[in-house]
Order: sequence, then C-alpha cells, then structure tokens
Amino acid sequence: MRQFVVVGHDAPTTPEFALDDLAGAAGRLDVLCRCVTSAFFLSHAIREDVRVHLVLDDTFTVSFEGSDLRRLNPDERSTAALIRGALERRDDAIGHQPVESSPGVALRRRGFAATLDAAVDGRHSGDATLVQLHEAGTPVVDYDPPTDPVFVLSDHHDFADDEAALLSERADARVRLGPQALHADHAITVAHNYLDTGGFRSY
Repeated sequence: MRQFVVVGHDAPTTPEFALDDLAGAAGRLDVLCRCVTSAFFLSHAIREDVRVHLVLDDTFTVSFEGSDLRRLNPDERSTAALIRGALERRDDAIGHQPVESSPGVALRRRGFAATLDAAVDGRHSGDATLVQLHEAGTPVVDYDPPTDPVFVLSDHHDFADDEAALLSERADARVRLGPQALHADHAITVAHNYLDTGGFRSY
C-alpha cells in the first residue's frame, strides 16, 4: 500500500464553493485535486494499491481508497465535486468515524496529527515508513525505496511550524525528489516512479 497525506492549508471545510473557481474562492483546492489524480491515474488504469488523505484546514480529512474508487475522472472539476460531496456529509461524521460519500471516498472529522496517526496505525507491513517530502531533505537516490510508504507533503504553502515539528518527531525520513522544488502533484508522480523502478534502478 502506498499512502499520500496532503495538507491543504487554505482548503474549504464546507461545500459552499464553486467548481469553476478552484484556484481562487476554493482556497487552491485545484492543487489538492491534481494531487489526487497524480496519485491514482495511470495511462489507462487506476492504481488500486494507493490511498490518499487530503487534510482540509486541519479540520476534516477526505480519504480516497484506490481499490474502491468509482466516478473519479482525470480532471480537477470532477475530483473537486467528489470532495464537495464528501463535505456535504460532514454533519454525519461523528468523532473520528468516517462517512462514505461515494464509493472509495470518505470524510472524517480529523486534523493533521490524527490523520498521520491513523495512516501509521493502519499500515499492514512491519517495515513501513513515514516519509516527509521536502525540498530540504536527503536526496531520494540515497534512500532505499520503502515497502509500505506514507508520503507526507504540503500544498502550495510550506509546512506550518507545528506541522514541521510533528514531522520532525514522527517521520522515519525526510527526502527530496530532485534538485528543484516541485509542485505537490508532480512530486507524487516522481515518488511513484521512484517506487515503480526500485529507486530509479530498473525500467
């Protein structure tokens, strides 16, 4: 299982946003939508062994489960519609219990720290790792590919101080994917390629 936790600092926590202004009034929800499509889509298939958690303003987390996903299309608008549909069910999310808004999409009343805890506790392999993706990390080529990774990355903002402190305490590794800073969705694509090729060693 590959997991991606993406922090959305300005993301909406209510469904009252327009699908035609994701980069503006919707708090750069377009960035998170591109992360979802980069995490799941291959050329003619969906990666079923992937789970994505979008942390919305440290209040709610929308999770996508690759093995159960339906109605996900490779465009920002339809992904945003799935997120909006999840937020429409937010009153049904009690405690940390999930509410499924559509197949493979669930909403939890859960912030960043609790989402990290759940991602770590929910891993099935004893050699799994929590990996922070950051431009100041260790070069990924010097790091062996983890078997069951949980990659953590931020949206168009850097991690907040409390988030960085939590990751400093919890992360097994902090790596960078190249010499230049990448957009979050591009970083996910590179991370997939790094895993697909055994650390860029086998094609």
